[in-house]
Amino acid sequence: MNSEKIMQIFKDTAYVRTGGSSEELRAAEYIKGICAETGLAATIEEFDVNMADIRKATLTVDGKQIACKGYLCCGSGEVEADLYYLTDADKYSLMQCKGKIVMLDGGLGYWRYRDIIENGALGFITYTGNANYSDNDIDQKELRSYFSKGEKLLGVSINVKDAIEIINCDSKSAKIEIEQDEYVGKSRNVILDIPGEISDTILLTAHYDSTSLSQGAYDNMSGSIGLLSMAEYFSKNAHRYSLRFVWCGSEERGLLGAKAYCADHAEELSGIVLNVNLDMIGCIMGKFIACCTSEKALVDYIGYMGKECGFQVKPYQGVYSSDSTPFSDNGVPSVSFARSSPSGTATIHNRYDTLKVMKAEHMQKDIEFITAFVSRMSNAKLCPVSREIPDNMKERLDEYLLRKRKD
Repeated sequence: MNSEKIMQIFKDTAYVRTGGSSEELRAAEYIKGICAETGLAATIEEFDVNMADIRKATLTVDGKQIACKGYLCCGSGEVEADLYYLTDADKYSLMQCKGKIVMLDGGLGYWRYRDIIENGALGFITYTGNANYSDNDIDQKELRSYFSKGEKLLGVSINVKDAIEIINCDSKSAKIEIEQDEYVGKSRNVILDIPGEISDTILLTAHYDSTSLSQGAYDNMSGSIGLLSMAEYFSKNAHRYSLRFVWCGSEERGLLGAKAYCADHAEELSGIVLNVNLDMIGCIMGKFIACCTSEKALVDYIGYMGKECGFQVKPYQGVYSSDSTPFSDNGVPSVSFARSSPSGTATIHNRYDTLKVMKAEHMQKDIEFITAFVSRMSNAKLCPVSREIPDNMKERLDEYLLRKRKD
């Protein structure tokens, strides 16, 4: 895929496309259309996602109204109580949450939510943004069902500047009011098959949704373009293993597209020998990485291949926060490729993730290396990656997927 086509796709998809929205569907149909341009027939698979339409969300602190967005799917109602700023998770600090509305640093993590529930909090406040940015954006957050487990607290998100002011003024009380309609909607995976000589399959994934403030060029239309480019290449070049391309929806909402795929295609997973995931490639600045949820030998293989190809890559063994994780949790070894940007050069999940942080030549170089890797794997007499997940990676998966609390 040439640089002009790459840039055109970025421009055509420069809009917010949150999981389950009409804009996400628009992007899914666009990806399907790009496949059709090269004679490839992709399909769109729907899956259920929790949705909500907020009618009212207000936060009042010491009698002053603060700009906020209510958490989707946190319920409706009103709560008023003393305000408590939780800065640490030690036992004494958590005990102070009882009967209070709790402000949390940063986002709402699973274990922190379970902590404040178990210690009697009545509501919560989180904040997003950067105190050094000129904007006052507030990210739209949701209370994920696997966080709440049916135990819902009213919550709001505010901008970090307001959070700083609240604490600086030693604010004492807060009131949260939320009215919303909750329902089950639809998100989508886009799926394309390119058969090989044998039915055993290499699965290639990338998510195409974005967060509520972001055009998601870097995170992750870049990876989606990488899949489109490879689909075009492998439709014209022979390969022994079959290839399946999956553009995942609702990744930003908790890897929902990949999880839905694993559930809906459970009987097919045994035929997948490897998952290759693309999440955030091609930015202007940064190093190229390969996170392998697999045996250590794959790390060494990619390192050697980088030297052979004259391509700088830093491979390591770990669990990547992307669509590869549900597949590895189901026994499929995976590698996630990304170009990791240094702090301050490209940010994600905000208004600054746009075409401006991308470089067509880096996109092409990254895609060329990933394509070469997939070509080696897909033309192997036997895929060299052992189809097993080592114990140390199983432990990391347990932590990431919230089955075990990290020490």
